Amino acid sequence: MKKTAIATLTLCALGALNIAGAAAPTKPAAPAKSATPTVDKAFDQKIDQILAGSWRSDKNKARDQYRHPKQTLEFFGLKPGMNLIEITPGGGWYAEVLAPLQKLAGGGYVAAIVTPKKKDGEDAQDKDALSKKFDGDAEHYDKAKVIQFDLKAPNFGAPNSADMVVTFRNVHNWVMADATAAMFKASFDVLKPGGVLGVTDHRAKPGTDLETTKKSGYITEDYVIKMATQAGFTLDAKSEINANPKDTTDHPKGVWTLPPTLDLGEQDKAKYLAIGESDRMTLRFVKPAASDHILDTRENKGDKH
Repeated sequence: MKKTAIATLTLCALGALNIAGAAAPTKPAAPAKSATPTVDKAFDQKIDQILAGSWRSDKNKARDQYRHPKQTLEFFGLKPGMNLIEITPGGGWYAEVLAPLQKLAGGGYVAAIVTPKKKDGEDAQDKDALSKKFDGDAEHYDKAKVIQFDLKAPNFGAPNSADMVVTFRNVHNWVMADATAAMFKASFDVLKPGGVLGVTDHRAKPGTDLETTKKSGYITEDYVIKMATQAGFTLDAKSEINANPKDTTDHPKGVWTLPPTLDLGEQDKAKYLAIGESDRMTLRFVKPAASDHILDTRENKGDKH
C-alpha cells in the first residue's frame, strides 16, 4: 500500500475517534435521588415506641391507619436533634406524637398556634385543648413550647432557626383566611437553608377552583406546589402515603362528610365510614441553600450574571 493511502486511512480513523469522543457524555449522569430519606433504625424504633404510648387515646391510635404518622415523618426526613415547628396543630393529634418523640430524640418541638380573636372560637378551643394536653402531662410534654402568631402577619421565630416545619391538613384553611402566601413565606423565613417543609392536605381533583376549596376543604396539589415555590421553596418529593382512592371528593358537606367529623351524623354513616378519611397529598419541600436561592431568583428575573 502506498504511503499516501496509509496516511489517508490513518486520518480517517483518527477523525472517527474524535467524532465518537465528541458524542460521548463528558461526565456520567447523576444518580436518581431517592424519594424517601434514609431511615435511621434507632430513630425508627423510637417512633414505634411513641406511637404505642399509653398517653395516646385509643381513638387517636385508631386513626394511624389513615394518617400514617410513622411513614409520613420518615418521608419528611425527621431526624434526631432537629428543631421542629408544627403549624396550627389543632387539638394536638400530631403534637402528642411529635412533642414526646422530639424530647426522646433530643430535638425541639414548637407548636405555632393562631392568636385567638374570640373567646369561644375554634382557635381558642384548639389553644385550650393543646394547653390542657401539655399542662396535664409534664413527663411527655414539658419540653414542648407554644408560640402564638397573627394569621395575617405570621412569624414563627428567628430567621434560619428551624430544621423542619410541618403542617397537617391546614393549607385549605389558609386559603379560607386569604393567608396562604404569608404562611408559606413565614415558613420559608424560619427554616435554615436546606430545611424541610412537610405538608399534607385534602387533595382536590386537578382544576378545582379556590372557591370550591373554601366550601369543600379539598385543595389541588398544583396550587399548594405553586404557593410553596413562589415563597422560595423547591419541591423535593411527593408521596402517596396518605392517598385514599375510595375518596371521590364530591361529598355533600365537603371533606367534613367523611370521618372523623361525619357532619351528616347517622345519614349514610356506614357508607362514609367505609370510604375512610380523605385522600391526601403528602409533599416535601426544601429551602434551597442561600447561593442556590439567589441563582434561582436571578434566573427567574432573566439575570444570567
